[in-house]
Amino acid sequence: MTLHLIKLAVGVDDIAHLKQLQDKRRKERRQKPGTPHWVFTRNTPRRAEELLEGGSLYWVIRGVVRCRQELVGLDEDRDADGDKYCRIKVRRTVVATAPKAMRAFQGWRYYEDEHAPSDLRSGDSTDVPPDMAAELKRLGLL
Repeated sequence: MTLHLIKLAVGVDDIAHLKQLQDKRRKERRQKPGTPHWVFTRNTPRRAEELLEGGSLYWVIRGVVRCRQELVGLDEDRDADGDKYCRIKVRRTVVATAPKAMRAFQGWRYYEDEHAPSDLRSGDSTDVPPDMAAELKRLGLL
């Protein structure tokens, strides 16, 4: 069974805003084109091997799981003060998912494949706009 991570995208309004912020951060870090995007966290996941066997990082945006990025690596390092941190490496491609309400939490959590929302495919249609569907799901009405 595939294992994933789930993390809050604090201060992010929507998927387009997430992409914009990630692009900005890669430019600030002077990352080369084609390299994975880095997400920093204090603790390194202990189940790293399971995560790297097809896992993804799911993003919670404004209380709703909205998208994911495929995990490609985990690096443990130390900052200038000697404190440990983990660099989570994800593909730059952001895949929209079916909206799923999620309560707030700190850090990241493991996310079992059976609980992960399905990907939205191009041409998927819904009767309501995606933002409205996300709000209705968050309220438990959809």
